[in-house]
Amino acid sequence: MKLGARILKTGIAITLSLLVGEFLHLPSPIFAAIAAVFAIQPSIYRSYLTILEQIQANVIGAVLAVIFGLLFGTHPFIIGLTAVMVITVNLKLKIGNTIGLALVTVIAIMENPGDDFVAFALIRFGTILLGVFSAFIVNLIFIPPKYETKLYYKIVSTTEEIIKWIRMNLYHASEYTPLKEDIEKMKDNVAKMNQLFDFYKEERTYSTKKRFVKSRKLVLFRQMITVTTRSLTTLKLLHRLENDVHHMPQSFQDLIKSEVECLLMYHEQVMLKFIGKLKVQSTATVPTKACTGRRALINTFMKYKLFEDDEENKMLYHLFPLIAVIIEYSEELEHLDKLIDSFHSYHKEDNELHINQERE
Repeated sequence: MKLGARILKTGIAITLSLLVGEFLHLPSPIFAAIAAVFAIQPSIYRSYLTILEQIQANVIGAVLAVIFGLLFGTHPFIIGLTAVMVITVNLKLKIGNTIGLALVTVIAIMENPGDDFVAFALIRFGTILLGVFSAFIVNLIFIPPKYETKLYYKIVSTTEEIIKWIRMNLYHASEYTPLKEDIEKMKDNVAKMNQLFDFYKEERTYSTKKRFVKSRKLVLFRQMITVTTRSLTTLKLLHRLENDVHHMPQSFQDLIKSEVECLLMYHEQVMLKFIGKLKVQSTATVPTKACTGRRALINTFMKYKLFEDDEENKMLYHLFPLIAVIIEYSEELEHLDKLIDSFHSYHKEDNELHINQERE
């Protein structure tokens, strides 16, 4: 089992918060450790945003806990009422993701009041803030995330899986149930790709030169995700409409098969060109216009439309979404190819890809 960076950072943050709490002789350093768990984030920028929100939430939780504790005591019913008030205020301020830690603050302050309730509340509040700052320091220093590498390999692995299944489907070598299950997994992978893209986008750059380079890479990665999404949509429609395609004339089946196979080859070559394993413009060996069958598909559809009274040809209407997505897939591929050519042709000294050779 491979331990991820976030798992290791969580352990380090817990250890740091407990050690500092013991060093400062805080009465309950365990609350600092709990706060550190809530405060760990996958990126430095998100950690920065989180610490601001959590300070607000903890102030709200501490203030309400002290007010309700002084006015009404610390009966379990009062603690529950205070928790409801804290949740309401946090939701009104649109910091609902910090509710968990704010409630920990309320419980920590109200669970065991002493004679000097305010001093006790301040100590507990400070203990929880110690955990939040410990997590922020760990995020800032230890194991900085490499989202460019993670995003690239997530796109590559998902694309390879989709292309493999499309080829198997084209030659009727796929089983219905396993493919259906894998499509759901690939949809999850596409969602993770988008999440990694957001993390990568949020990474801060501190020079104008690097900011422009980052912007160019963001455009490329966004288009790569779009193309991968189109390929997944193509797979889903091929899977869902497999029986309808099978009942179409053989010439039409062959046309779809040749066009999709050509697009798959084009997609593979474009991905290799991105990391410099193919020369710029080398994909010109693929027929222009992302495989010339695109126009043939449209012409064939229009030809069959003229004979729409024929029951067999009416089935073509069911295949229109498939034809549309194949055309979309080819257009998005062409656009990605042009972006990659531009990326490698201009600003060569600046446009370096920081991708590790080993998969994450």
